[in-house]
Amino acid sequence: MRPVDDTCAGLTRRQLIGASALAALGLHACAPAAPAPITPGTLPASLRLIGEARIPHGLQYQSTTVGGLSGIDYDPASGQYFLITDDGSARNPARFYTARIPLDGNALGQPEITGMTQLRQSDGSAYPSSITGYKLQDPESIRWRAGSQTLFWSSEGNALAGVAPSFSESRLDGTLLRQFALPPLFDFNTTRGPRSNRGFEGMSLTPDGKTAWLAMEGAMLQDGPLPSVGAPGGPCRLTQIDLAGGRLLRQVAYIPDAIPRAPRPAIAPADNGISEILMLDQHRMLVLERAYMAGYDTATGNSLRLYLVDTLQGSDTLDTPALQGANYQPVNKLLLANFASFIGPGAGKRLDRLDNTEGMTWGPRLASGNRSLVFISDDNFSARQVTQLLAFEFLE
Repeated sequence: MRPVDDTCAGLTRRQLIGASALAALGLHACAPAAPAPITPGTLPASLRLIGEARIPHGLQYQSTTVGGLSGIDYDPASGQYFLITDDGSARNPARFYTARIPLDGNALGQPEITGMTQLRQSDGSAYPSSITGYKLQDPESIRWRAGSQTLFWSSEGNALAGVAPSFSESRLDGTLLRQFALPPLFDFNTTRGPRSNRGFEGMSLTPDGKTAWLAMEGAMLQDGPLPSVGAPGGPCRLTQIDLAGGRLLRQVAYIPDAIPRAPRPAIAPADNGISEILMLDQHRMLVLERAYMAGYDTATGNSLRLYLVDTLQGSDTLDTPALQGANYQPVNKLLLANFASFIGPGAGKRLDRLDNTEGMTWGPRLASGNRSLVFISDDNFSARQVTQLLAFEFLE
C-alpha cells in the first residue's frame, strides 16, 4: 500500500487494500474467493462541512478540568451529548460530561457543558488515580443505548500498571453495572497481546442495540508491525460482542494506512491508527484513521481519513491467535473523505487546522433529511492543542 496522497481531492473513493499491500506485510489472502468489493453505488456521495467549534482550553467545570475528550455520543431523544475524557483519574476522577451543542444544516454553535459524572467501580468508589504513578483506566470511547438507558465505554487499560483493556456498562449516575469478561487475547503480555496505548480506542453499538464492535488502535504484538512512513501497519482487530451475554461473535482484520509523511526530523514521533469507529447500519462501519507527524504546523501535522468497511466481508479471525503469517482476508476499505481537503483556501466553509480527533458520533437529522456527523478532538490537556468539534452533513 502506498502512502496517502495528501494533495488529492478528499472526497474521492479508493480501495486501498490489495495484493501488493498484503504481500508487503507478509500476509496472504484466504484460499476461498475474496469477498465482493464495496461498490461506489452503495455509498453516500460525500461530506459537507457545516462548521467548527471549540471548547476553551482548561475550562473548569464542577472542580474538574474539561479536556482529553476522546469519545462522544448523542442521544436524539434528549438532544444531549455524552463526552468521555481519557484523564483516567490522573488529574480528576475518571468521568464523563454531558453537553448541549447547537447544530443545524448551516452552523455548529458553541458547546455548553451541562453535567459531570464520575465513573464508579463495582464497590461504588471512584477509580483510584494510580498504582506506582500509572493510571488504571484510559477511557477512549462512549456510547449511549436508549433501550437500557445506559452507557457503554471502553478503556485501553495500562500495560505498565498491568491493567488490561476493558469494556464496561454504567448507569447514568456512573454506577458500574458490569465489566465484560474478555478472553486472554486482550491481556497485556511481553510477546503477545495489545501494544501499550494501542488498545480499545474505538467502539460502536449496532443500530439494534444488541451488539457492540471494539476496535484496536493498532496491531497486536503477534499480528504485525505498527504503520511506518511508506508502509501500512499490521492488522487491527475489530471484534463484535453480544451485549446480552458477553459472547464474542465475530472478528475481522483491518489494515491501517502508512504514516502519510515523514516527521521532521526523521527520528521525531509519528504514528497512525484507528481512533474511532461508528456503525453506518447493522453491518457497515465508518472507520476514522488519525495520524500525527511531529515537526509540522497544525494544518499539516495531523491527518484524518474516514473509511467505510463491510463487517460481513473478510475472514473471521476470532480463532486465529496470531495474524502475522496466517491465511486470512482483511476487510476491504473505501476512502470516503480525507480531511486535508477541508484545509486552506477553497469553495465553501474551510478549516485552518486539524487536531488529535478521537471521537465520532451521529448528530441530529438535518432539515435536508440527511444525518449530521460530529467529531471531537482530544487536546491531551496541552495548551498547544485544541478541543475541536467538527460537524458535517452526511450526504446519503
